[in-house]
This record gives sequence, C-alpha cells and structure tokens, in this order.
Amino acid sequence: MKVAVLGLGYAGMVSAACLASKGHDVWGVDVDASKSRLVNDGASPVVEPGLDVLISDAVRRGTLRATTDIDAAVDGADIVLVCVGTPATDHGRVDLRQVEAAVSDIGRAFRTTAPPPRGRRSVVIRSTVPPGTVEELVRPTLARFAPAGCSYGVAMVPEFLREGSGVSDFFAPPFTVIGTDDALVGSDVAELFSGFDARVHIVATRTAEALKYACNAFHATKVSFANEIARLFRGMGIDSRVVMELFCEDDQLNISPAYLRPGFAFGGSCLPKDLRALLYLARVNSVDLPMLSATLESNEITISDVVDRIIAHGGRNVAVLGLSFKMETDDLRESPNVILCETLLGKGYNIRIYDPIVKPARLIGTNQSYVESKLSHLQRLLTDSVGDALAGADVAVVSSRDPLVVAALVATPPPLVVDISGRLGPQVERVPGYWGIGW
Repeated sequence: MKVAVLGLGYAGMVSAACLASKGHDVWGVDVDASKSRLVNDGASPVVEPGLDVLISDAVRRGTLRATTDIDAAVDGADIVLVCVGTPATDHGRVDLRQVEAAVSDIGRAFRTTAPPPRGRRSVVIRSTVPPGTVEELVRPTLARFAPAGCSYGVAMVPEFLREGSGVSDFFAPPFTVIGTDDALVGSDVAELFSGFDARVHIVATRTAEALKYACNAFHATKVSFANEIARLFRGMGIDSRVVMELFCEDDQLNISPAYLRPGFAFGGSCLPKDLRALLYLARVNSVDLPMLSATLESNEITISDVVDRIIAHGGRNVAVLGLSFKMETDDLRESPNVILCETLLGKGYNIRIYDPIVKPARLIGTNQSYVESKLSHLQRLLTDSVGDALAGADVAVVSSRDPLVVAALVATPPPLVVDISGRLGPQVERVPGYWGIGW
C-alpha cells in the first residue's frame, strides 16, 4: 500500500519507519521541514532505539520518504495515518487543533489528488483523542473539505508504543484495535497491520478511542499503587520490591482479568476489611495513601449511583434479585447489595428480595450479626420465588444469574431492570428498560 503518515513525532515516525520496513510505500509529512530533511538523509528526527537503522534502510530501499507537501503524500495513498500531537490545556482539556488542521488538509488534498488503484481511501486517526472525536470532528471536517463523491472512510486505530521501546512494541503489539463502522476500511487497515502475531479487533469507533485512555489510566494507577505500597512498607522495614515481585507472580488474580470487569461495588469479608486495615496502618505511621483512600470513596459512589438512578426512575417498589456479594454463596458480610437495600429502605422504598441461597435461619456468627445490623427484618423482606419478588415491582436490581431469574426477567420484566452483574446475557439485555450500571 501507499501510506501517508501525518506528524513525524515519536508515534508517527515509529509507525512510518516500521511500515516502510514491511515494504509499504510510506510518505511522512510534517510542517517542520528540518524533520523531512533528516528523514530523507536517512536519520531519525527523534531519539528511539533501533529507529535510525530502520529509517536509513527504508530510505535506501526507497520505501520511505518525507515531505512538507501533503498533496504529494496523499496522492494515490490507500491509507492516511494521522499521528499529530494532542496536548492538554492547563485545565486538562485535549487540544484537538492539530488533528482538525491535519484532517482539513487531508480533505483539501482529496480535491486535487488521485485516488489509489483500489478506489477508496482510509483516513485513520492514531493520535490519542477523546471518545467522539472521529464522529464529531473528523467526519464533519472531511465532509466539509473533501470533494463531493470522493470515496473514503474513517477509523480510529490507537497506538500502544512506549517511548524507549516503540520499535519492538510496533512489531509485537498486544493486539490491533480498529474502530470503524466501515467494513472496507476495517479490511484495509487490518491488511496494513497484518503480519504481526497479534489479534485484530474491529470495534465501535468510540470504543477504540476510549481504550487508549483506559490503558494509560490503568498504567498510571499501577505506578501510584506500587509507590503507595512502598511508602507504607518502607517505614515498617519491608522491602517493597520483594513484595511486588511476589505480587506479580500471581497471574490468577493480581496480574489478570480478575476484578477488571465493570459491575457493582466490591464487598465481602476480605477487600473492605483489609483495605481499611492497610489505611489504618498508614495513619498510625503518618503515611499518606491518597489513591487507596479514594478507593473506598469510589466504591461508595458506585452504590449511590444505582440509588440515584432508581430515584430518578420513580416508583417505590424494588425487587432485589441476589443479596450476597457473590453468587452461589450466602456470605452477606459487607455485601454492597445489602448496603443498597439498607439505603433504599431508609428512603422509604418497598423492598422484596429473592436469593435462592440465602436462608436467614442458616446465618451464623459475623455473617448473621452483620445482616441483622443492616437489615433487621430480612426474613420479612425475603420471598420464596423470583415471581413473588417481581410482582408489582417498578424496578429490579439484579446480580443473580440464576436461570430462574433470567427466565422471569425475560418473561415479565419490570419497567426498569438494573443489571449490577454485567453477566446476565443478551436475553436480558434486550428487554425494554434494561440498564447496565456502566454500559
């Protein structure tokens, strides 16, 4: 393919050189003429291990060149990659002026340049942009400047290139994510990035835009987590490097998809108790752990978010389908479902609960004392069947995936179904009034 890459910073230059090394005809474009001169002389305008060799080899073979002339780069190009900067303003808002300018230039270039042999062109955003940018900025801007009848499509393909290992990251990506609603664009972009041992996911455009932010936010969270743990344990004579090395060996829970599924708040006998114990240790040792402290507050907001949605819906009758913090157990200790029921009861709602596992007569010890402190009339609130719980309900709050629960929701759904598990399945997600708490 002929590929135009707009923006020769780290991401753009790595993408251009690596694609050129795979035999594509790559044209790099930048408003800074000094960058173009460096590339055409076989040198890199940015310092990145291995990049100089790739550039010099590609320039020598004729698969890579750079220019300030966007028309020359776009002429006959199958794919145009936008890799310009998206800096943040003082208030944190993303400055999209470079993206808008680049897309405007692409549209103008479409007026005076020839399409590629396959007839269609793909404009691919690689810059990190907020969700909605492609739909609300890129598409309208192209439509404003491109000629009528011009055949093109758009996509978002986030890059996951770390400075210092960008070349190796390009050739060994964790996956390739293509955000587009255009099957032809998806096919062309998948072809461009083929040849790597990585899965290709074609998703909604906003999903692809959001993914990069989710990844970077999690990376930042991991750094802060490790540093907060280190600050606390340092004063206790503990080498946190050893703690975290062992921590990372657990690929079932710690470094894994476990707990990374959107859903309801955490609870149970371990996570809240142990997090509070850790924060107590921090206080008595005069150590600030703001991120871990905020975790409890964030958990409470997750519960209040559901309460607010129920209040906004109206109606006073709520069916709670699933009470324990984990399905197929009767452990009610610090179950967020119990806290939700307690909150709604305090606001005057009529609650009926169905949980096939929870039997008040079988609750003992701290499990019994906890629920008695929160729901002293649990026996009166529990129903014998899911049908009894749903009878006359305005809202169903559902965590149980019991087949009887799913069947009842499909057959006779109340006006609002609040899915706090995220795993009820497509049958329930299609019922009128379905609402997932994070989707």
